[in-house]
Amino acid sequence: MTDLELYGHPDSGHACKVALALTLAGLPWRATRIDIWAPPDTRPAAFLAASSAAEVPVLMIDGVAHAQSGAILIELATRFHCLGGESPAGLRRGREVILWEANRIGMCLPQLKEARRLGGAHFDPAVVDWLEGRFAVDRARFDRMLGGADFLHGAAPGIGDCAVWGYAQWLTEAGVTPSPVMAGWLERMRALPAARTPEAFFPVD
Repeated sequence: MTDLELYGHPDSGHACKVALALTLAGLPWRATRIDIWAPPDTRPAAFLAASSAAEVPVLMIDGVAHAQSGAILIELATRFHCLGGESPAGLRRGREVILWEANRIGMCLPQLKEARRLGGAHFDPAVVDWLEGRFAVDRARFDRMLGGADFLHGAAPGIGDCAVWGYAQWLTEAGVTPSPVMAGWLERMRALPAARTPEAFFPVD
């Protein structure tokens, strides 16, 4: 059996993407919670040895470190033939959504969430306005990508859905609202048997 250990934290949407994918795929895995708010050099030695950037997520697969959430999702789909990895078309769709998410919605939502976090980073109001405008464009693009399907991969969720879910789960905290199409997708994602809260994915030891 493949040994899977995920280093992450409930405040990391990128770590939540991987945790959801592992759970959706039915793969046995264990979480190791890393305090991302602590100075990097205070984090566990095993984690620092696995992550050259001292960042989460890192997925250990049989002792080999895999970093960057999008790359990890593609690795899982390819290696375990799941969440879109069952076919070339599914993998192609997953790669397309993951790369779009990283460059678009995955850029603005984390920044908006941080801007509105109590004690978070200070953003000039003009920057917040720009991020909100960017999200509005991304939200419309998401609606077109989803079309009439239940999930971004069609009838069942795939790695692309996991990627977008990472920060879309926190729209309220980011101070933005979903379109009706996105709201329906969010409801279906939350209703999945594999769905968990971030704290449930990465509980305190």
